[in-house]
Amino acid sequence: MTVTPGLIIRLQSGFYTVQTQDGPWVCHLRGRLKKGRRSGDLAALGDHVLVTPLAPGRGLIEEIVERKRALSRTAPTPRGEYQQIIIANPDQAVFIFACARPAARFGMLDRFLVIAEKQGIPAVVIANKVDLVGIETARLLFGRYTQLGYPVVYTSVKTGEGFDELGSHLSGKISVFAGPSGVGKSSLLNVLLPDLKLKEQEVSQATTKGKHTTVVRELYPLPGGGYVADTPGLKALGLWDIEAEELDGYFPEMHPLVANCQFNNCTHVHEPGCAVLRAVEAGQIHPERYQSYLRMRFGETEGA
Repeated sequence: MTVTPGLIIRLQSGFYTVQTQDGPWVCHLRGRLKKGRRSGDLAALGDHVLVTPLAPGRGLIEEIVERKRALSRTAPTPRGEYQQIIIANPDQAVFIFACARPAARFGMLDRFLVIAEKQGIPAVVIANKVDLVGIETARLLFGRYTQLGYPVVYTSVKTGEGFDELGSHLSGKISVFAGPSGVGKSSLLNVLLPDLKLKEQEVSQATTKGKHTTVVRELYPLPGGGYVADTPGLKALGLWDIEAEELDGYFPEMHPLVANCQFNNCTHVHEPGCAVLRAVEAGQIHPERYQSYLRMRFGETEGA
């Protein structure tokens, strides 16, 4: 039987909606894929798969194509670590923070960027609500990330500023959105995806009728091509699976300096001959970025 390639765009209660060239198919996994011990999710949002048809609009997932990358979190279990895939094969992670109301939490943004660096996912920073402070102040707040090579897009739902630029970053790509509460993420999504608000209302009404709320993960298609995943699970990602000794490798401004430190096991805290400390003192590393490194290094949390 002919297999059809597709993309998993929705997960709910063990069923997978796969976007194929013939439209969306509701599928489940072939039994043989479930055999054997598992150390992580078999199939995830964003996975490319091969399916066979069972009936109009329904199919069977025969194969999961090897992932290029994945945004995941690792959890300890009695049988060992288990990898939960939040989204497979994202082209980029889009981190949304506000210029004001609430004030930008740069420690949290730095943690998100470290996670993206760790998992090899390009990152884009959105500085939203720019109308509250003005573009000059916004650039002063977020300019440190532009200097590090991260694209920063300044947006305002109220004025429409930045949406053309944001659209160019999203077009044709699979993007995952994340950010703390109150930064205007939902408003941004509703502008980008006008039909999303109506859909969310329908889901809300359906889930509140019963005792339990069903968790649905979904990729939303963009009008200009590409998909966006709004994934609240990213807020709960921890850094405990990143070794302290490797943390400096996920700070782009520190990584090239490490080889110049006097000691191979330099923590960049107090050692003589530390190239990172020299860069901090010379103003080459932003002091708040260095404080973020220290908090992560010594296990201090940055709440969601």
